[in-house]
Amino acid sequence: MRLSTPRLARAAVLRACAGPLLAQEAVIRKALAERLPKLPPIDEVTRTPIPGLWEVRMGTDLVYTDDKGDHLIVGASIIDTKTRADLTEARMEKLLAIDFAKLPLADAIAIKQGSGERKMAVFVDPNCGYCKRFERDLAKVKDVTIYAFLMPILGPDSQLKSRDIWCAKDPAKSWRAWMLDGVPAATAAAKCDTGALERNVAFGHKYKINGTPAVVFADGTRKPGAIPLEMVERLLEAPAAPAAAKKS
Repeated sequence: MRLSTPRLARAAVLRACAGPLLAQEAVIRKALAERLPKLPPIDEVTRTPIPGLWEVRMGTDLVYTDDKGDHLIVGASIIDTKTRADLTEARMEKLLAIDFAKLPLADAIAIKQGSGERKMAVFVDPNCGYCKRFERDLAKVKDVTIYAFLMPILGPDSQLKSRDIWCAKDPAKSWRAWMLDGVPAATAAAKCDTGALERNVAFGHKYKINGTPAVVFADGTRKPGAIPLEMVERLLEAPAAPAAAKKS
């Protein structure tokens, strides 16, 4: 297939623009690698809206540098003063998004409220105080299915409580009884299969879920902590990720 003249011209412009960008990226990569040999491998270098400032991505970690790699800015946020948008936060949300279709729902406790039409997932630890507070808010949400992934990371007692809840005759009922009313689940039988709990912790490590609660919505949006109920409602109404995105 032959490209038309306008398309050829556009392609030439893109190549011309890409050249200096790639060269600048190479300068930054070389400088940081030589001066900071213990820096994690750099995955991506991109220009920010601020002239002379570049984003350096290492996995899901972001730092910023000048166009020569002479200085490094760590733990900072870029704020758009016109819109008051936190551009760093928006970028992190994109990097940390989890494809809802890839969640191992068989390893979660499904709690259906009302029609259960809307979907969300939450990674939780039974000893997490914020999780308990968040659970009280979630109990008020209508027409939602909540997939609770038990992720015992706060200590050995978390593992025991998670095992007893997961192995209960009605895990959803046992989970809510403990989180809302402080009623412990009955001691699980020794033969109970707790492989799901191990897989949940491994999943958390893979996706850098370092604390509980952590919430994932149908469109892939991920939020840390016990977010306000108003935000939960707003994100539940967001359209699910398109099929094409789910396959990527």
